Amino acid sequence: MGTHYFYALALPNNAKKQMERTCGFLRENLPFNRWVHPDDLHITLAFLGDAGEDKLSDSILRLEKEWRHRSFPLEIGHLGVFGKSDSPRILWAGHNPEPCLSEVRNHVYSVCTDSGFKLETRPFKPHVTLARKWGGDFPFSRELLEQKDPFADSPLMFEAEKVVLYKTNLGKEPKYEEMKAFPLTGR
Repeated sequence: MGTHYFYALALPNNAKKQMERTCGFLRENLPFNRWVHPDDLHITLAFLGDAGEDKLSDSILRLEKEWRHRSFPLEIGHLGVFGKSDSPRILWAGHNPEPCLSEVRNHVYSVCTDSGFKLETRPFKPHVTLARKWGGDFPFSRELLEQKDPFADSPLMFEAEKVVLYKTNLGKEPKYEEMKAFPLTGR
């Protein structure tokens, strides 16, 4: 297995700290096997996989040349899961719809495909992965998620500051290494 790369919206440090506290609460109540390191929290825009240097360089150059995106607010307001209803593989935090995020994602996605990457074609479902692999000795239920959702009463709000090209370092923690940042300028 080679080194994987992906473009993502980085969470600012203050949002990561708040998410870390939230995950501490959730960890006590939702027995998932692996929790994401706070420094690895992000919203994936384009997963590149095992990227060749030429395609990677081309995508970076294209983004540098065309990058004109502004910062924008995001509000994390709910929890969700992916996978089987009684044993999900991913616990995630989602946000309210934000057109600026879709615009940034569409730009990054387009540049990556123009650079020769074969990307997922599923609809974009932006989220922050919090934990993986349900480990409870009882079946997971939606009711449990709704009862333990800390965002229901107190959403997490932050200003999006940058998009990052990350490299995955398996076996390390945190495992995502920032390779190149594309700042979102002030409004």
